Amino acid sequence: MSDLRERLEKLSPKRLLLLAMELQSRLDTIERERSEPIAIVGVGCRIPGTGRGTRAFWHLLSNGEDGITQVPSDRWDASAWYDADPDSSGRTSTTWGGFLSDVDLFDASFFNVSAREAVSMDPQHRLLLESCWEALEDAGRSPRSVHGSATGVFVGLTNNDYQDLLFDRGEETLDTYVATGVSPSMAAGRISYLMGFHGPSLTVDTACSASLVAVHLACQSLRSGECGMALAGGANLILSPEVTVALSRAHMMSPDGYSKTFDARANGFVRGEGSGVLVLKRLRDAERDGDRIQALIRGSAVNQDGRSSGLTAPNG
Repeated sequence: MSDLRERLEKLSPKRLLLLAMELQSRLDTIERERSEPIAIVGVGCRIPGTGRGTRAFWHLLSNGEDGITQVPSDRWDASAWYDADPDSSGRTSTTWGGFLSDVDLFDASFFNVSAREAVSMDPQHRLLLESCWEALEDAGRSPRSVHGSATGVFVGLTNNDYQDLLFDRGEETLDTYVATGVSPSMAAGRISYLMGFHGPSLTVDTACSASLVAVHLACQSLRSGECGMALAGGANLILSPEVTVALSRAHMMSPDGYSKTFDARANGFVRGEGSGVLVLKRLRDAERDGDRIQALIRGSAVNQDGRSSGLTAPNG
């Protein structure tokens, strides 16, 4: 420190002013990069009650519709599991939810995945692969054109229904592909592997906020220069009733299948499925590349509310 002071004392007033201006310029650049807006240049999504993509989702919203239905028969026998009394042991207090159709279908060869390996892949992983591909196409990019790029993958995932189903079917289902097929880390890792991305690749689980936290981490990574483009989002599928049973016992399920947030009639929430992936770039990069900018993320944050009235309850 004393050496620095001596060096500064030897500088002329003009030289000190130039140095101060240079330092201020550097600080301004750092601050600008730290808070630079992030551009959404592509979206891929699957929403209950719609087809693929944002157009179908917008049609649902603009018509005042919803994707809530009775539990499909190919998931489980809803009537056999149902009891209106949430305190009933081993029963669900609702038969409603937001469900996607055809979640068992997957074009494995398109993604260079063998038919046998696809059987051991969590359908949530398959959905994410499809949504990432569609998001890149929506961004006007061929997925193959970004092979080898510093693209990051940030995925939110919190459900393990498929793993439980595979394990329940016996030891004969535990082949070489199961370990990678149901591992949450592979939800992101497989995307980076198959598409040849060299940026950060990670799966986060913060329950209901997992996809938003994934987007937050992607924005941070872009601003710090870890990656030049990022795919961020998440997926959820409800393949078995056990979690709904547990949530019913906690009196958390809405019996009519509707969440009435901040409403005096609120009586629980409804579980739903879907997937959504955003293609993100720094705003200056998106403008430079002539991307179609659909929206901007100007800021985000992550925190915890500490002690509250209960583990699952927000702090008032």
